Amino acid sequence: MPVESVSGFDWSVAMLLGLFCVAALAGWVDTLAGGGGLLTLPALILVGIPPVSALATNKSQSFAGTLTATLALLMRKQLNLREFWPLLVAAGIGAAIGSLIVQNIATDWLRWFVPVLLLGVALYFLLTPALGELETHARMTQPWYGSTVVPAIGLYDGAIGPGTGSFFAASGVVFRGHTLRTATVRAKPLNFTTNVVALVLFSAGGQVVWAIGAAMIAGQVLGAYIASHMMLTIPLRYIRRMVITMCVLMSLAQLYRLLF
Repeated sequence: MPVESVSGFDWSVAMLLGLFCVAALAGWVDTLAGGGGLLTLPALILVGIPPVSALATNKSQSFAGTLTATLALLMRKQLNLREFWPLLVAAGIGAAIGSLIVQNIATDWLRWFVPVLLLGVALYFLLTPALGELETHARMTQPWYGSTVVPAIGLYDGAIGPGTGSFFAASGVVFRGHTLRTATVRAKPLNFTTNVVALVLFSAGGQVVWAIGAAMIAGQVLGAYIASHMMLTIPLRYIRRMVITMCVLMSLAQLYRLLF
């Protein structure tokens, strides 16, 4: 029996439970390797939520996951936010611009773009299995990185979102020379900032479906909390394989839904 109706859609207990499970898995994956949104956003679209509302609701739950992971890393003294402030501001500005843009343009193209993007990200992970194993020389200074790459990824997160944590981590490896593990840790406060800025603007626009968001927030917190205690020990190659598999499966499911 439906438990709530929002904008003409009925949400059943089974649907909420399913989305809770997806969010828990996404919180676990996102904390360890990034890319949790690659699981949750297609799931939201698959249950029939319009694209912009799906993006907004996805922010409500991914915000909780990145907050949990960031706090856990701070308590374990794996992060020092003093050096992060310029990067956090740049990420927030980019996210604000992106979320304002996507709320004021036609969004039907997102139903096709998201599955194509998923396949692209899966291919990226597949073709770069050794990326970030060793620390290398930085190709870009931190001020230049913070004024170009960070706001660009922030804009992407505000407008679309899936894979932002992975993009922040990969950019830290490619442009700043970090190992993938270090870059993944440093990506958490950046991703949290873009999530919270976009969530505030989406909420102001009335786009968040809070009945769904609440169930997914609980799942994200659970998954992120578990993963934050595993981050420094689990081999990242296993997480890469999971992200690749889920990206492909979710994108194929969405394309099937569009075509048939």
